[in-house]
Amino acid sequence: MDEIDSTSKGEALTDLILTMFRANNLTLTWGDKLVAPFGLTSARWQILGAIVLSERSQPVAWIARDLGANRQNVQRIVNDLHKEGLVEFRPNPHHRRAHLVVLTDKGRRAYEAAINAYNPKVKALAADLSLEEIRTAHRVIATLRERLEREIDTGKQP
Repeated sequence: MDEIDSTSKGEALTDLILTMFRANNLTLTWGDKLVAPFGLTSARWQILGAIVLSERSQPVAWIARDLGANRQNVQRIVNDLHKEGLVEFRPNPHHRRAHLVVLTDKGRRAYEAAINAYNPKVKALAADLSLEEIRTAHRVIATLRERLEREIDTGKQP
């Protein structure tokens, strides 16, 4: 690959990254508005979703890992969810101090209400996009995420 192609690809990827930053911020704002009636924020909803979608109860550190998020931030949000009765802590048979985070009935109702509000909205957002466009965008972003994770974990360039 020559230097011009490399520069063009770098510039195009920079444009994509800047667009992803903006889309991420807008997605969080959109999500906050969507789930506010259920006492949630995008961050709280994301954590409830991670709990719902996990195969078994997990401690905060594992939830943070699954989300690619900072453990301390997830802990703070989980503590808030606990204070509001949306999650509870249960003993972890494998670790005395790292309790398992479990959704309460109130938490499940809030999560399900959020999903019921989300489903028609996401269908509307997808209306003018082809399935192939969505899958291609997903593939590109997933590849970028994997390369960034590798670079962060190893300190090496992709």
